Amino acid sequence: MPLVVYILGLTIFSLTTSEFMVAGMMPSLTQAFGVSVTQIGYLISYYAIGMVIGGPVLTVGLLKLRVSNKKALLCLLLLYGLAQAVAAASSSYDIMALARLVTGVAAAACFGASLAICGEVVAIGARGRAASIVVGGLMLANVVGVPAATFIDQYWGWRASFWLVVMLVAVCSLLIIFLVPRSHAAAAPSLDAELAEFKKPALWAAYLTSGLIIGAAFAAFSYFAPILTEVTGFGAAAIPWLLALYGVANVVGNMVIGRYADKYTFPILGWGLAGLATALAVFAFFAQNQIISVLALIVIGLIGVALNPAMISRILKAAHPGALVHTMHSSVINMGLGLGSWLGGLGIAAGYGLRSPLWLGFALAMAGLLSVLPYWKRAP
Repeated sequence: MPLVVYILGLTIFSLTTSEFMVAGMMPSLTQAFGVSVTQIGYLISYYAIGMVIGGPVLTVGLLKLRVSNKKALLCLLLLYGLAQAVAAASSSYDIMALARLVTGVAAAACFGASLAICGEVVAIGARGRAASIVVGGLMLANVVGVPAATFIDQYWGWRASFWLVVMLVAVCSLLIIFLVPRSHAAAAPSLDAELAEFKKPALWAAYLTSGLIIGAAFAAFSYFAPILTEVTGFGAAAIPWLLALYGVANVVGNMVIGRYADKYTFPILGWGLAGLATALAVFAFFAQNQIISVLALIVIGLIGVALNPAMISRILKAAHPGALVHTMHSSVINMGLGLGSWLGGLGIAAGYGLRSPLWLGFALAMAGLLSVLPYWKRAP
């Protein structure tokens, strides 16, 4: 596996750490900007909105200019680093919010360009495994990056965490300059060719499955803390450890699935969704039992978000792996994330109790399985 694949993984690690680290430093940011916790929470939403809407638009602009994937990624990382620096130096909530929106736009396009470069530098049969390494940066961000940013915030202040991301982005940019081969960077992608890929029904079917998988996982994950404390009976002190266990399961599942995603794409997606639906149903039925709940949490971690390499491998089988195809996939995943969290909260607000997000996740996982079955049967 080329070294550049690991550098791209480090890049995604840096961007995803920045996306979620706000959650771990809410008290500091609330005090710094003199706003409510809810408004600080919106800083994560602004980032996600930028990813969903702005990422594809920015990628289309770069394709119209016929910028190579390498140059596009470097330009995007420059934009990201500048916006992150503005956020780090900001003393105004409005400026911070705008900076978060811009970093979200740049991050989504960076995901697309990184995976496009990944497809250029490895053999076709190794693309799923390579993608799992790149996406592994996202998994590690939740296990290592966000806790580290929170630790830095507590000892050196929230600005230090933001500046550290700026430094990581700068280091990744320098490594990409020297490690991405010129021969691959020289080929400028065509906007017309990439737009033509979106005429393929199989690509939209793959997008639908990805959105449903992430929606199912996040319908549950978003409400793990109240479920585990108020229904399962764990103390508040146990929640960080249980969430860390879930994060480790994500990393392990991503590594294992990534190794086999190229060869067994549809069986992994099919059986993975069946397993995810089963784990969510078991969790919902036995949420009062601590042992069963923890086992279900681990299974959800192993075959929920960790199905990412198989999701990407299916995209690669359905269409040419260009930057716009991958950026749209990133946007769909973020839409699934938002939809799952929203539906889970809707179930609770409607009076169906804290187990309702688990049942809604089960329903989304079953819908995902139904979306895979027709293609699984036709797969060689």
